Amino acid sequence: MTALWIANVHVTDPESYLKYAKLAGGAIEAFGGKFLARSGQHVQLEGRDRARNVVARFPSLQAAVDCYNSPEYQAALVHAKNAAERDLVVVEELED
Repeated sequence: MTALWIANVHVTDPESYLKYAKLAGGAIEAFGGKFLARSGQHVQLEGRDRARNVVARFPSLQAAVDCYNSPEYQAALVHAKNAAERDLVVVEELED
């Protein structure tokens, strides 16, 4: 089953976060991730409003978790740690 990686982000250091985004994109794609949304227009209906919302589809929940734990993604994440407030969840998609 495919899975969605959903990140809600408030960037506090744009320069560092840009470094993260450039490196993270390659890591996500290497694990079969495909971006479905990246900071497009959104409407916040509940909870915290964060300007950057990212959704990527992975071939499986395990592929998304493996991506997160990979050396490539962890190297990217170093640039995001003090540059943003983030929530990240991976959710399996329903089968049609």
